[in-house]
Amino acid sequence: MKTWRFAIVALFCLLSSGCLVTFREPIPANEAAPIPLLGEWERQDEWGERQLLSISRSGSNLYRARVWSDGEEGKTADEYGFTVSHHGHRWYMSAGLPKRLGANFAIAGFELTSSNELVIYTLDVDRIQQDVHNGILQGQTVETAQGDGLLISSPLPQVFGYLDDQANSDVFIEVARYQRSSGQ
Repeated sequence: MKTWRFAIVALFCLLSSGCLVTFREPIPANEAAPIPLLGEWERQDEWGERQLLSISRSGSNLYRARVWSDGEEGKTADEYGFTVSHHGHRWYMSAGLPKRLGANFAIAGFELTSSNELVIYTLDVDRIQQDVHNGILQGQTVETAQGDGLLISSPLPQVFGYLDDQANSDVFIEVARYQRSSGQ
């Protein structure tokens, strides 16, 4: 149960309504993350537990996020490698998924607010599924251990064109809001 809960509030908040939007291609490691993204973050999750997030560099334009509940860092900290990209008015992050979730790539949006918050957005599965049905994006339904998901096969330039379009701003759902950590 803890792993499932953790997946909901983790950095990429990959699961939404039991479904997952995945992509065949990752965001290439061509761009550096904004420096304020790096460091220690925290939030209260939906169960009142303190969730901690540490973001650091792990290579040239490669980053690592460690996420854990308060008091559990050494026991259950999960790590995610990711890359970032800035398109239009938005920042995106991309992480590889484990085999049980299809072994493709997830893309999420993020924002660094003027009040020193890190806001994470996931993609609305139903909305993107509707746009696949209407031929705006190419993709197919895939079965995962978490339920049916959606695998987008459109090339990244087309995906970013779709995500950057202001008419599609409602495909993003806020799933986590972190504050800069004041220390542990």
